[in-house]
Amino acid sequence: MTKHRIYTTSFASVYSHYVAKAERKERTKAEVDEIIRWLTGYSQKELEGILEDKTDFETFFAEAPGLNPSRSLIKGVICGIRVEDMEESTMKEIRYLDKLIDELARGKAMEKILRK
Repeated sequence: MTKHRIYTTSFASVYSHYVAKAERKERTKAEVDEIIRWLTGYSQKELEGILEDKTDFETFFAEAPGLNPSRSLIKGVICGIRVEDMEESTMKEIRYLDKLIDELARGKAMEKILRK
């Protein structure tokens, strides 16, 4: 079975869409970065390096220093698929991030997005 093309897509190319989506809804790049750091454990400096190096999604999640254990609290439907029912781990991590960015764009408070 071949890998989904999102795995080989550079994180930086999608990151710009995450930021644009947030900014269209009066949210900030800093909030997008906070969500990414919370989910993956990357520092801001590491995140900036990943964006500069054009790291692909598969590597981005495979090398994440500390995936947040609270990410299992992320529930709901993204792209017509219930996130908590997904079995493939890399795709599940991508969908977790998509879900968090959607919550940000819908105006949800950061404390709730970060499952505090």
